[in-house]
Amino acid sequence: MMMKTFTSKFPLFLIIALSMFSLTTQAQDKTKRIGNKPRTGTSNTSFAVNRGHQIGIKMNAGRKNVQLLSLDFGVENSKQEPIDIKVNVYQFKKEQPTENLAKGPILTKIPAGKSRMNIDLAKYDIQAKGDILVAIEFLDTKPGNNPIFSIGLFNGGTYRYQGTEWKKMPVAGVDFNVMVKKL
Repeated sequence: MMMKTFTSKFPLFLIIALSMFSLTTQAQDKTKRIGNKPRTGTSNTSFAVNRGHQIGIKMNAGRKNVQLLSLDFGVENSKQEPIDIKVNVYQFKKEQPTENLAKGPILTKIPAGKSRMNIDLAKYDIQAKGDILVAIEFLDTKPGNNPIFSIGLFNGGTYRYQGTEWKKMPVAGVDFNVMVKKL
């Protein structure tokens, strides 16, 4: 009488699958989103486009260094022409923004119409930890051109720079958020 030996490949498949899941989970854990939630609802606010004025929010980048990968926010530009902006990333100390962590100018445009802006920051190698303020600065004055930004209520507020000082608008915060990578 001859006996057949049966070997199952299922345990080997299970081990390989679990190993791959573990590796992808570790890779995913290296990036996270900080700031406010992306929103597309009816809550929004507008800001006048004046050269040098800035709007932004305070974010916690964590206790260890991270690299900023992208800035994301919802905005509607009702005019036919784009709005020139500059992205600034400030270290935040004693409730005030201090040095700009961006080593060079990060320039882009808010296009006409409703859009979800996603600005690539990875190529600028901006590293941060602790509290930061991520802001956009208007590069030109355009009277009557007030872009509308998606906001959330009771999420830390929005910081505005007009003239010579930063002021916090409590209650409503623009939906700026940043994808970061742990270093």
